[in-house]
Amino acid sequence: MKKLYVLAIAFLVFAFAKAYSQTQQGPFNQLIIRGATLINGDGAPPIGPVDIIVENNIIKNVQVVGYPGVAIDESKRPKLKAGGKELDATGMYVLPGFVDMHGHIGGTAQGADWDYVFKLWMAHGITTVREPSGRSIDWTLDLKKKSAKNEIIAPRIVAHTGFGAGSKEPIITAEQAREWVRSNAKKGADGIKFFGAEPHIMQAALEENKKLGLTSSMHHAQMSVARWNVLNSARAGLTTMEHWYGLPEALFEDRTVQNYPLDYNYNNEQHRFGEAGRLWEQAAKPYSDHWNAVMDELLALDFTLDPTFNIYEASRDLMRARRAEWHEDYTLPSLWRFYQPSKVSHGSYWHFWGTEEEVHWKNNYRLWMTFINEYKNRGGRVTAGSDSGFIFQLYGFAYIRELELLREAGFHPLEVIRSATLNGAEALRMDDKIGSIQPGKLADMVIVNENPLQNLKVLYGTGAIKLTDDNEVIRTGGVSYTIKDGIIYNAKQLLKEVKEMVDKAKAEENFKILQPGVKN
Repeated sequence: MKKLYVLAIAFLVFAFAKAYSQTQQGPFNQLIIRGATLINGDGAPPIGPVDIIVENNIIKNVQVVGYPGVAIDESKRPKLKAGGKELDATGMYVLPGFVDMHGHIGGTAQGADWDYVFKLWMAHGITTVREPSGRSIDWTLDLKKKSAKNEIIAPRIVAHTGFGAGSKEPIITAEQAREWVRSNAKKGADGIKFFGAEPHIMQAALEENKKLGLTSSMHHAQMSVARWNVLNSARAGLTTMEHWYGLPEALFEDRTVQNYPLDYNYNNEQHRFGEAGRLWEQAAKPYSDHWNAVMDELLALDFTLDPTFNIYEASRDLMRARRAEWHEDYTLPSLWRFYQPSKVSHGSYWHFWGTEEEVHWKNNYRLWMTFINEYKNRGGRVTAGSDSGFIFQLYGFAYIRELELLREAGFHPLEVIRSATLNGAEALRMDDKIGSIQPGKLADMVIVNENPLQNLKVLYGTGAIKLTDDNEVIRTGGVSYTIKDGIIYNAKQLLKEVKEMVDKAKAEENFKILQPGVKN
């Protein structure tokens, strides 16, 4: 009996070790990534083949080891030390780890827990996430600590607390605002996520947060934006705006509030999002004097724009977002139900969404993208964020869609990658540690077997469709490895584990994805 018990324990240890090796390896005292083409996050063109040498999670050197189409002289390559690890990346592409500037760690209403969300993010090369107001600051900071120690599979977490969270009473004075900001900093938060408040409250809170040297983000919610738009925030010390609310209002020339219908109700989500799609056409025309003046002031204030184009894409093409191919395998039943038309769930505003709404939103995007692209052209910082878990947008997959939409806005693919990496690191004031692959920085990287500059779709977990020379239709791409803190994660294995979670949840309730209004 004792022998059987020992054998059982040994089998479990072996099974765990095997599963661990399939999912992650390391960290190592030395890691050499061999023969890759480097696409750095600083705007530099690709170069390769290179060997990237990492020691104890610090990049020590990026060594050019040859020329395209020419055999590498092995004698000139860096040597592997005892106990080191080699990763053959011949023919592959290495990028810095991606930074998601707007990443919610699941949600109770969506039924999405952190393990599910983290694996989807890491499977798509996302190694750093700024969470803009989560379930609670204590919950987020606990996950942040575990991630920093690599006790869980998770990206690096930057925690922004929702302004006022945890306060026992409404914040109505400037001193209350300042005290809350100081208390938030003492808890260990990295900054604050604002939605809006009375102007004197916003002024005090932002000034105090800036004095403490912390970053900040804001969704300029429509309930407060009439008196406090993006310019007010940037002047007071806000470091990043999310989405685009508050920007068209700063660009108004012939009005002070958007043209709300007189039967509008903010709690009716179709009213809210339907009218939001008509907002940019009410702003100053592109390149007009007022449009330029607003842009110039934001540039002078070194203000960061995090557009999150993807989260509203269903507004301009509901069917596309609803029928995305990854929903079948990777969207939890609870999350799918949350996405359905609802008068209660946030972002489920499909009460009777149609052609008129989508046409207005397409025009909205055209004007919005014009501003974002020109801001980038004039030297402004634009980052990449996803805001997934709402409006048919799935964690990880939606981030890659954000990169495609930056490309649509006019960004060169190298500018897209810079937005996803170095720009995000700069906005978080972490560019001395992450954001590009340079000696002295942490070993956060993405490795993919196709060139993402030619086709960003190869970064999707589902890959890109390709017809071979033999007329065979294949799927190519999908991130192969995500490296965070020098630990190598098998991205495809992470996706497999997510699919197993989803399959289990479906089996437990005999669930099948059906389109809205379709019965069994």
